[in-house]
Amino acid sequence: MTAPRRHMRFAVPARCLATALCVVALAADAAAQTGPNPFPEPIQSAPPPAAKAKPAVKPAPKPSPKKETAKPAPATQTKTAPAPQAPDNPNADLAYGAYQQGLYRTAFNIAMKRAQEGDPKSMTLLGELYSNALGIKRDDVNAAQWYKQAADRGDREAMFALGMMKIGGRPPPVNREEGARLLASAAKLGKPAAAYNLGLLYLEGQIFPQDLKRAAELFRQAADAGNPEAQYALATFYKEGRGVEKNPSEAARLMRAAAMVDNLDAEVEYAIALFNGNGTPKDVATALALLNRAARQNSPIAQNRLARALIDGLGTPVDKVQGFKWHLIAKTAGNGDPDLDAQFAQLPPIEKAKAEDLAKKWFGTK
Repeated sequence: MTAPRRHMRFAVPARCLATALCVVALAADAAAQTGPNPFPEPIQSAPPPAAKAKPAVKPAPKPSPKKETAKPAPATQTKTAPAPQAPDNPNADLAYGAYQQGLYRTAFNIAMKRAQEGDPKSMTLLGELYSNALGIKRDDVNAAQWYKQAADRGDREAMFALGMMKIGGRPPPVNREEGARLLASAAKLGKPAAAYNLGLLYLEGQIFPQDLKRAAELFRQAADAGNPEAQYALATFYKEGRGVEKNPSEAARLMRAAAMVDNLDAEVEYAIALFNGNGTPKDVATALALLNRAARQNSPIAQNRLARALIDGLGTPVDKVQGFKWHLIAKTAGNGDPDLDAQFAQLPPIEKAKAEDLAKKWFGTK
């Protein structure tokens, strides 16, 4: 007999504190689902994940948003890299132009000549090439030296890159105090990522005394400049009333802004806010569309929430096979759900086999 449909609310994921590259990183984690309620009440969440160290000029596309892996690029590479920070000195355009085309060795040769003539933007570019092994063997010592020369000449991109290297211990030893000083200098010069990472240090409370209000101010500076990680962080502050007055509407607005530029965690939480009508008009159809998109981007939280919606017919027709497919996928990623496990055990063998087959296809094992 079919159990009566329950009208429940999606819950936002719990968060846990972790460290990455010696900078505080707050990673999303799914809370265990317990009790008869398939959508537990919201669990208070900690602030959001930190952005990894961003280079002074953006490198070629990276294989993963979670972990940076620098690989040497051949001098003849023609693939176009993302546009780096535009140089202030028009004489450096040739080097940056080569960089944008993926001609890293050519960029290196031009930048070296310009750097020896005292151009700070070319020094920063050399630091970038050495740091990320673009057209040349990775050399953290040389990267740091070129970044320092550019930073000493007032280049905010170099200040930020060198600060992140100091915090990450590249090259050893780790020097978080010096790294924080460089981040503060870059933030004063308007570098959004520097303001965001400096805010994380105030949130962490190790280099500086913990100061949530100051962290929120720095997140606001970076968020106003369009930094999606800062928008997500500040949204979490507004949602919980940490460092700022609690404001669900502002939290939802910032989540939406970050989601629009593909911040996956923000996309999931904005979808949950839309589903529940928290701080924004309730829009179940859009919420489910966002959850579907996030689920296909391998968000275990989105996969779990989508599974619950499909299994219980919450805003969408009941589809237990598809729902349990997403449940099995989310469970494999560590987002267990005892209530759905119990329901899956009672599923007719044919439907159970179909859901398992779809999950195997997702993982490419069938």
